Amino acid sequence: MKFFASWYNGQHLHSAIRFVTPDARHAGLANRASASHYAIARAQNLQRWSGKTRNWQPAGPVWLKPETEIGAPEIRDAA
Repeated sequence: MKFFASWYNGQHLHSAIRFVTPDARHAGLANRASASHYAIARAQNLQRWSGKTRNWQPAGPVWLKPETEIGAPEIRDAA
């Protein structure tokens, strides 16, 4: 179980928090590296991306088990 928790929080990229690890988000490092690496790769090969790019803006608040009284859909449905 300890191995899974370490992998899940430290290596697995989570789509709900814009493809960063929970550890990176908690440390305030969310999206900094991803956005810059993506921009460099795109500039080097423009024909690879014909449409819009991924939204790299940091995700708002998320909860593992949102309470039912939370009314904002973006918060309620984030998990």
